Amino acid sequence: MTDVVVRLDDVTKVYVMGTQEVRALAGVTLSFARGGFSSVMGPSGSGKSTLLNLLGCLDRPTEGRFTLDGVDVATLDDDSLSELRLRKLGFIFQSFHLIPQLTVRENIELPLFYLGWEDKESQERATVLAERMGLGDRLQHRPMELSGGQQQRVAIARALANDPAVLLADEPTGNLDTATGKQIMELLVELNEAGKTIIIVTHEAEVAAYSRRQIHMRDGLVERIEGADR
Repeated sequence: MTDVVVRLDDVTKVYVMGTQEVRALAGVTLSFARGGFSSVMGPSGSGKSTLLNLLGCLDRPTEGRFTLDGVDVATLDDDSLSELRLRKLGFIFQSFHLIPQLTVRENIELPLFYLGWEDKESQERATVLAERMGLGDRLQHRPMELSGGQQQRVAIARALANDPAVLLADEPTGNLDTATGKQIMELLVELNEAGKTIIIVTHEAEVAAYSRRQIHMRDGLVERIEGADR
């Protein structure tokens, strides 16, 4: 039996905008296999960003069930939800979201600081990850001293620091040129082949093609699925 790390069962998300209700998700049922690589695509307003927010424990379903690594998210209070997000998820953003005042190593260490790691252990972990990303000679540099591709590699290293159950990427090549974007996607493929579960949201078919499975959304629903999760 396939080991499922994320499951959504008939998930609905409704936002209230003044007197209007906007149904961003209209009953989505999906599962994501541990070690799988999926992409979520769809036009503006399709629900893909809302889905990403739910998967990232940044929001909660209005109805339905969302389970992350065996934990029913609806049962958690806000503090427990933040703890689950910190321990189980890694995030990669289009705009990198690095802290400009911190060095490469300090940016990578950030999740470990919040997890209460000792300085020596977190520094060693950050150094290993930086070297894995080809940034071993950039540990003391700050983000503004790096290229876009290098900044995204720092962001990936930071996302891996807590050894997350799931790596979530929101338009991970959106601020990169074509050649650099290709390098970043090839890196994500390598991470997936090494066993990391990856879910990306993108509007680019060329980016989605790197994933094993493409989930197409429209009007808050899954329109079709191409490929297999793993």
